Amino acid sequence: MTICRPKAHNVYAMLKIRLRRVGAKKKPSYRLVVVDARAPRDGASLSIIGHYNPLTDPETVVINEEEALKWLRQGAQPTATATRLLSKVGAMDKFKSAKEKP
Repeated sequence: MTICRPKAHNVYAMLKIRLRRVGAKKKPSYRLVVVDARAPRDGASLSIIGHYNPLTDPETVVINEEEALKWLRQGAQPTATATRLLSKVGAMDKFKSAKEKP
């Protein structure tokens, strides 16, 4: 007996916005990515929304705010570090104010 399950296209389990480590040994750099919560740290991602370099002074943070807001509206949950970086560029404030308006 086989069980037929409907194929769900573009349906993801819990989405996370988190950092993916890139760069050389002892010289980390990170990409801010949207992934399925079950994926490994450096596993497949759905979208790259920015990058972060902690070694520069001051640290470099580049984030595509429109992409970040799109994924936040779709229910992606940022990790603590991702939340800090999104707040630094103002994306979290825009998301919270848009959420409170209706």
